[in-house]
Amino acid sequence: MILDKLSQTPAKPGVYLLRGHKDRILYVGKAKNLKNRLKTYFQRPQSLDARKASMVTLVIDFSYIITENELEALILEANLIKQYKPRFNVVLRDDKNYPYLKLTIAEEWPRLLVVRRIVKDGSLYFGPYVPAQSMWDALAFIRRNFPIRICNYALDKPMRPCIQYQMGRCPAPCALKITRGDYLKIVEEVRLFLSGERGELLEGLEKKMVALSDELKFEEAARIRDRITHIQHVWESQRVVAPELGDMDVIGFYSDNVDAVCDVFFIRNGVLIGTKDFYLKDLGEVSKGEVLHSFIELFYAKEIIPPDEIIVMSKPDDLRNLTAWLKEKKGGKVGIRVPLDGKRQELIKMATENAEQIFRSKKDMRGDERLKTMKERLHLPYLPHSIGAFDVSTTSGTESVGAFIYWQDNEFVKDCYRHLRIKGVPGIDDYSMMSELITRTLKNLGEKIPDLIVIDGGKGHLEIARDVIETNRITLRDDRQPMLISVAKDPDRAFILSSDIIDLEDRSPGSLLLKRIRDEVHRFAVTFHRKLRDRRLMKSPLEKIPGVGKKRRFELLRFFGSIDAIRNASVDEIASIKGFNKKVAENVFRELRRQ
Repeated sequence: MILDKLSQTPAKPGVYLLRGHKDRILYVGKAKNLKNRLKTYFQRPQSLDARKASMVTLVIDFSYIITENELEALILEANLIKQYKPRFNVVLRDDKNYPYLKLTIAEEWPRLLVVRRIVKDGSLYFGPYVPAQSMWDALAFIRRNFPIRICNYALDKPMRPCIQYQMGRCPAPCALKITRGDYLKIVEEVRLFLSGERGELLEGLEKKMVALSDELKFEEAARIRDRITHIQHVWESQRVVAPELGDMDVIGFYSDNVDAVCDVFFIRNGVLIGTKDFYLKDLGEVSKGEVLHSFIELFYAKEIIPPDEIIVMSKPDDLRNLTAWLKEKKGGKVGIRVPLDGKRQELIKMATENAEQIFRSKKDMRGDERLKTMKERLHLPYLPHSIGAFDVSTTSGTESVGAFIYWQDNEFVKDCYRHLRIKGVPGIDDYSMMSELITRTLKNLGEKIPDLIVIDGGKGHLEIARDVIETNRITLRDDRQPMLISVAKDPDRAFILSSDIIDLEDRSPGSLLLKRIRDEVHRFAVTFHRKLRDRRLMKSPLEKIPGVGKKRRFELLRFFGSIDAIRNASVDEIASIKGFNKKVAENVFRELRRQ
């Protein structure tokens, strides 16, 4: 079937998708010539590295998308990898977009906003800020020292100024307390500060201070003097790498030919504004050039503006198309360079050393004693690198909820947490609730099915989980079924499908980790359950009455003052309120007397 389909494949540029069992996408790739590239998989597999050769044995079918050129193929490939996270591609597990500060200079009265999406609307973007705390610190400093509005009002007509004006944090353009020309001068100061143009900003502020002093406006001059002092202090505390370098990202890389770490230094205006590391797992024999290409492709496929330069230790594959794509995304020139000497080489050496240090620490954590002892004590067939846990919470069958948490690489992955209301189980039926929770959650996890599933409960809960997995044919990316255990307390013990009961009171690293995961999912379930229960208890009795909406509830409480007073009122008294009639008044009278 594959060879017949291969003969019909066009010799054109595009993206191909290799598919395995259950139509699961195993690999996404791009090619200048789809037919020739796919032939290397199915007619010349001896030319493949061991990783791709093992992948081909799992391929059942393939599909492809024709593009106009290689550049379009690269863009499409990045989007598809990000969407499907195929097992045999280099995948970034952190798919968050990083925050930027956005100065809306295209608006009549510009604002400074925090955004995670880049829009070509004429605004100026500063960032990315990783970690985000540095951005919040910069924003707080700007709001204290550069009075610029934070509201989103249209300002098409005058209005009363808010408390920000009284605090000196906004010049109140809404109330015409400042001219647009003077306001734009403040906006320009914000731009200079965020751009790191120190000389021009300080020179302008010093001139303003002197002018105010000459006009005998000493208090205003003193405020400008204090701003200058604060700005100088902030800039002195920044880690200046080299002002002449401008904007660049430095990508350090370290690998042991199985896993790898990429560590990115974000340098803007010669200042190091943040760093971010990425742990890439199970790369096998993928070349350094291919890994760097995939990393750059996937990293800049995010909502991120490429800098003028990207510094790397060695050249990524397909450099020409990669550079062309970055240029198109930025709307300006982007260079990918391997420095031979100077400050750039010092930076790439530093980033590479950081990557190696991060790699060794995370590698140690990944294969730490906890997982090894867990595997041995629970008689697991392989080491669980990812663990998911389920629990349900209810009070006498009301507000029943389920929760799922996810643990991987020595930490809880909050983005993978899930909670849901139990819908199909009336009353108290713990087993049916657990069945619904596991079914609904695992069906929607996609490629995030954990290696080991932990059920908070006993042997019966474990049997329920096994039935759900077998009935729905839940499998991992390599088509194995996930491993299963349940964990009970008082005393702490684990149940496994072979009918063994494992004591978890031994305080071994593996047992402590299991109990920590069990307690975390219990906490998450109980927190959600309490939230729903408290919301129900806080509901007004008026909300259940037919014909009584928000406005009528407000009128009732405004007129009578309390629920008890409404309950003691007559139908005629209720009907006399604005917006009420006899029928609605009778509903209120009847329903409140029942409660």
